[in-house]
Amino acid sequence: MSNNNPKSQYLAGARTGIPEILGFVPNTKSLIMLLLSMIIYGSIGIFRRYIPLSSAILACFRGASGALLLFIVAKVQKKKIANHIGIKKVSWLALTGAVMGFNWILLFEAYNYTTVATATLCYYMQPTIVILLSPLIFKEKMTVKKRLCVLISVIGMVFVSGLIENGIPALADAKGILLALGAAVLYASVVIMNKKLPGIDSYEKTIIQLLSAAVVLIPYLLLTNQTIDTAITPIMVIMLLIVGFVHTGVAYALYFGSMDGLKAQTVAIFSYLDPITAMILSSVILREKMSAWGIVGALLIIGAALGSEITLKKKLHRKG
Repeated sequence: MSNNNPKSQYLAGARTGIPEILGFVPNTKSLIMLLLSMIIYGSIGIFRRYIPLSSAILACFRGASGALLLFIVAKVQKKKIANHIGIKKVSWLALTGAVMGFNWILLFEAYNYTTVATATLCYYMQPTIVILLSPLIFKEKMTVKKRLCVLISVIGMVFVSGLIENGIPALADAKGILLALGAAVLYASVVIMNKKLPGIDSYEKTIIQLLSAAVVLIPYLLLTNQTIDTAITPIMVIMLLIVGFVHTGVAYALYFGSMDGLKAQTVAIFSYLDPITAMILSSVILREKMSAWGIVGALLIIGAALGSEITLKKKLHRKG
């Protein structure tokens, strides 16, 4: 059982050194939950490759099944859903959920055109996009550190795209990169929209958003005449259920469950295990190799994103 006593946690951090420098001492159980959720998120691109359905159908199923599982978890934990939120906030959450649904469509399509690692890394340009938009939307000051992080991530993006070694990417890769960047823009929009709705329970907010994503995508599927035009096999059903319930419901439940025992900065830092997992799995399972420039670019993107999250303590506490 993890020790929740702040003094004991601080002393544990003093012995390890690294958590002390970063200014957090993670709760073991919560940290394990967070790491598991990130590993699950990082593997979704692999599963998407083996599901022969349109990205819109997959996104719709993911929203509906994820909302269902989270609703069950919330009820077990005796949480109240949509309780005294108000129609205005519910409407805003529904709009955010719709953006989330189309964000998934773009990301799932990106996996079809370029490597899982490249698509995931492009998707993780989201923190850079938020930094660029924050001065316009939230009137936040663009510090030297933030400018530097933006520059580093853009340079990393150029390396990952293959522009340095191969020139202009092939049409398929270019389309995948653009789709992933489009998904990053929509993801950044979701993050910004969520900032305008403070004080709402995470489960409550996510259930409404996931359900809204599924509901909005139903008319989209009908208007675009998207149907299941392939034979349904047991393997496909299993993969679909894993993406719907595990990659969405279970992963979100683990992620939100970890927040009670961790600081926001800790969650932000360890969230970058997601793209690292995607890179490793795409290399091992799909045999998708990254060039030396691509690896450098990946380090720059993740490093810049981490740099925008981490605030080092000015005074380092040492033993004695």
